[in-house]
Amino acid sequence: MNSKKSGKIIAKLRGKRTQKEIAKALKISPSAIQMYEAGNRVPRDEIKLKIAKYFHKKVTDIFYV
Repeated sequence: MNSKKSGKIIAKLRGKRTQKEIAKALKISPSAIQMYEAGNRVPRDEIKLKIAKYFHKKVTDIFYV
């Protein structure tokens, strides 16, 4: 898994929505979203599932490309 590539995918999926909006919807901190997008942190499996579900994608399409 390439965390930098996954981070770019998350940022692209987020589009014009703010990190704060996404964080609130996922019930995680905005700093966590920022770190995921920067590729500095990899989300736990349950958070990966939440992110994929929120964006209507498969986990593999975001995190295992």
